[in-house]
Amino acid sequence: MAVTDLAAVAAQIQKYWSPMFTKELRASLMLGSLVDRDYQGEIKKGGDRVRVSQVDFVSGQTRTVGTDADSFTTEAISTQYIDITADKRFVAAAEFEDLVSLQSQLDDANSDVRQALMYGMQKEINDYLYGFAAASAASPDHVISGVADLNNTQMAALRVLAGQAKWPKSQPWYALVDPVYHMDIGKDTTMSSSDYNAGDPVVVAGEVATKRYGFNILEDNALAADHGLFFYKDWLHFVTQTEARVKISDLHSNKQFGFVISVDLVGGAALGISGDEKHIQVYNSAWSPV
Repeated sequence: MAVTDLAAVAAQIQKYWSPMFTKELRASLMLGSLVDRDYQGEIKKGGDRVRVSQVDFVSGQTRTVGTDADSFTTEAISTQYIDITADKRFVAAAEFEDLVSLQSQLDDANSDVRQALMYGMQKEINDYLYGFAAASAASPDHVISGVADLNNTQMAALRVLAGQAKWPKSQPWYALVDPVYHMDIGKDTTMSSSDYNAGDPVVVAGEVATKRYGFNILEDNALAADHGLFFYKDWLHFVTQTEARVKISDLHSNKQFGFVISVDLVGGAALGISGDEKHIQVYNSAWSPV
C-alpha cells in the first residue's frame, strides 16, 4: 500500500494491527489464555468493572423412600458472580527515526515490530497473572517447597493433593512448569513414556501438553528455574478489552525527531471461588515465579 504520511500510517496501523494484535496476543499467552474469561459489561477505560459468572456446585441430598423422599430442600444459588475491576493497563512501546522502517511492516503478516511489541506485553501480563499465586497454606498445604526434582514421585503426590482438595473434573487441570522442571519430567522414564499416560493431546499457545496424572503439563519459559503452577482452570479469572489500542505519533513536541508507536490493553483479574485451594505452588528454594 502507498502510505506516505503519519496520519495514513496511524490509520492503517489502528485498522489492521489492532484486531490482529489482540487475536495473536490471546493465542500466544500461556497462563493468560487459560484463565481468560468472557464477561458481562464492557471495558472502555481503566477502572471499569465487569462481572464473571462461575458455577458453585450444590451440596445435593439423599432421601429415604417412605420417610422423607417426598420433599427436598433448595440452596440459595448455584451461580456466583465475581466483579473484576479492569485497573491495569498493559503497555509496550518503541521509537523510530522515520516512518520508512514502519511502512514496510504494515503488510507483513509476521511483522518484526508487531512481534516485538507483543513479546513485551506478554511479559507484563505473565508477571501480573503469576502475581496472583497465593495458594492455601491450610491443611492440606497447597504450597510445596524444597522440590529440587519434579519426578514421578513428586507428581504422584501432587495428584493426590489435588484430589484431596476435591478439584472438580468438569474442566481440565493444568500444570505450567519452567524448563528445568519440564526436563525433569522428560528424564523420568515412567513419565516420559506415553504408554503409561496416553491421552488426547491438548494444545495451548501453540504448545502440545503432556498429560500425566490428570494434569496437562506445559513448559512456560516465563517461569523462574524450579517453579511450577498446578491449577484447576477456574482458579483465576482474567478479563481484557476486546481490542488493543495501537497509536503512533511524532516526537516533535519534545523537540526531537522521530516517531513513537505504542500498543496498550486494559484489563484486570481476580481469584475465582475458592481460588486459593484450586492451585498449587511448587518450587525449590523460594517462590519468585518470574
